[in-house]
Amino acid sequence: MMTKRLNGTRSRWITGIAVCASAVGLAALLGAAMTPPAAAPAAAAALAPTEQENYVARRVADIVSHEHYRRAPLDDHLSSLILDRYLDAIDGARSYFFASDIAEFEKYRYELDDAIKTGDVEPAFVIFRRYQQRSRERMAFAIDLLNKKPDFEIDESFNFDREKEPWPANTAEMNELWRKRVKNDALSLVTAGKQWTEVVDVLRKRYEHVAKRMDQSKPDDVFEAFMNAFVLSLDPHSNYFSARNSEEYNIQMSLSYEGIGASLQLTDDYVTVIDVIAGGPAAVSGKLAASDRITAVGEGKTGELVDVIGWRLDDVVQKIRGPGGSMVRLQLLPAGAAPGSVQKVVDFTRNRVSLENQASKKSMRTVTRNGKDVKVGIITVPSFYQDYDASRAGAKDYRSTTRDVQRLITELRKDGAEVLIMDLRANGGGYLPEAESLTGLFIDRGPVVQLRDTTGHIEVDDDPNPAIFYSGPLIVLVDRFSASASEIFAGALQDYGRALIIGQQTYGKGTVQNAHPLNYTIFGRKPELGQLNVTIGKYYRITGESTQDRGVTPDIELPSLIDANEVGESTRDRALPWDHIEPAAFRVEGDLKPIAAALAKLHAERTAGSADFKYLHDDIAALDTMRKQKTLSLNLKTREAERKRVESERLERENAWRAAHDVKPVKSLEEIKDDATAGILLDETSQIAADLVGLAARRNAPTQARRTEGH
Repeated sequence: MMTKRLNGTRSRWITGIAVCASAVGLAALLGAAMTPPAAAPAAAAALAPTEQENYVARRVADIVSHEHYRRAPLDDHLSSLILDRYLDAIDGARSYFFASDIAEFEKYRYELDDAIKTGDVEPAFVIFRRYQQRSRERMAFAIDLLNKKPDFEIDESFNFDREKEPWPANTAEMNELWRKRVKNDALSLVTAGKQWTEVVDVLRKRYEHVAKRMDQSKPDDVFEAFMNAFVLSLDPHSNYFSARNSEEYNIQMSLSYEGIGASLQLTDDYVTVIDVIAGGPAAVSGKLAASDRITAVGEGKTGELVDVIGWRLDDVVQKIRGPGGSMVRLQLLPAGAAPGSVQKVVDFTRNRVSLENQASKKSMRTVTRNGKDVKVGIITVPSFYQDYDASRAGAKDYRSTTRDVQRLITELRKDGAEVLIMDLRANGGGYLPEAESLTGLFIDRGPVVQLRDTTGHIEVDDDPNPAIFYSGPLIVLVDRFSASASEIFAGALQDYGRALIIGQQTYGKGTVQNAHPLNYTIFGRKPELGQLNVTIGKYYRITGESTQDRGVTPDIELPSLIDANEVGESTRDRALPWDHIEPAAFRVEGDLKPIAAALAKLHAERTAGSADFKYLHDDIAALDTMRKQKTLSLNLKTREAERKRVESERLERENAWRAAHDVKPVKSLEEIKDDATAGILLDETSQIAADLVGLAARRNAPTQARRTEGH
């Protein structure tokens, strides 16, 4: 979604992946010294950079040098980072290039900075053409291996995690690596019940598709990968999108398409889920999660599941999309699972990702405490949204997070709610002014967030509507996927002493990006040159502490299936560091630390013997074991035994939980319809909310407010 600078103010959208700040004029983007080429000629040769792309490289370098927050010079040091990132982007599994290829590419290590500045990106194409050659060789070798069925009785293993392994030194090493890789691909299908003839058919088509995909590579594919190696060497949220992918990005950001509502990327031949978009069918169903890998796609209830490993990303996206109301089935390799692990098939009814679907919702729970019922109101906020067009048009009834939450609070209080839980789990952000105005419902007045831009200028954004709408007991529930605007909201309420933050340390995305369309008009034509998103600022809490990297630390921590070592800003390469600035002037409204300590003690006592938390902790332990696995057995009996063990342990955990809750046991995993872990954390948060009501009533004396001085 494009945002514009209106009357000197910013309309900022924040998401867990990218942030669009103000869009600036074309003349400012071009810069005084930048002159567009006289024409946009076609590529001189197959997979060679065009004059247009060389021009864009100079444009990108110019914009980044003036606007990127890190202010890192495009020099030899950055050139070295670019080369490493580009090689990782192409061959992250170190399974195509030989060590001799990498040694040959070393001549570019300190030359890529000059190549970008002068607009001669031929080195990137030299590397990619070699990758094409190696890919064709590997696919031909893999297909040839299918002529003979492997011996699945040999005790050997396949190392699928090669991120830090050396590139193969010679053809013998490379062939052995690929022999095991193909054998593992085959064994995964055999353990899924396919006969050898079916295995050969599936894998031949897969490898032929990879080879075809290589032959269909276009100059803009290579250029986009190289430009992203450049900007992602500065921070993980700056991105370059080719003209084709720029359109795709804006479609996803505007939510104006019919599909399942997920952002995808290609990682080591797997189409991988980056983000599940709030309000979409995938988010509503809860069947899809970030880092899940899509291995096959089927149309309707009975359509053939077509293997899509190795496909182009845009081909897979088009296969998943379809008319609203139609069904699509996805075969998934769950996040963290090793290749060859048990997969699952889920179905979605395609629909338009709409504001209505992502709207905040309420529920009520009754918790008995000391013989008395306590009504706990819960409001789930999937994102920070606003019907921007309706608002600008002057509509009085336009939809927004703040308006919806205000209405829901009124309804919950009318129904007798004594405490409120704001559930922001998996809320990746959204429209910043909504996060600010929503914060304003719970505080009297004062600043909400600070922004420091590339120049060092600091802007303080205040509560737009001074006055407290809800002054009762308040809890904000978060997890590792709560990001950006969610962190601003949670952090502000924690700093004011207005809410207890419960859950998991949040994502830690505290940066803002500026969106630059790279088009220009010449001789009446307007060639599409793509879009550049550049990190131009950082957000800070009113205490002066950045939300970047560290996120928001909960007052009471709950266990989570989300691995903080795999998800979050702190796991991202080249993430901007945490830091702090001077605090803003604000008035603390309460001190919840004593209550938090008392609630944490009650929480620990309650969950010590809890069947729910035993189930949750056992699931986390099983996932951790799976995540640590780096190799797979290539022995059929060993592999099947391992698979049966994993399924048996999962079934045992499920039935132990069911027995504790007097629920009928299941005989197979296929009978499990809902994941029991989904509601456990909300159940416990509701228990903590009931404790909060009791403790707050006993205290019945607000902490003396104090004033913190700052700039």
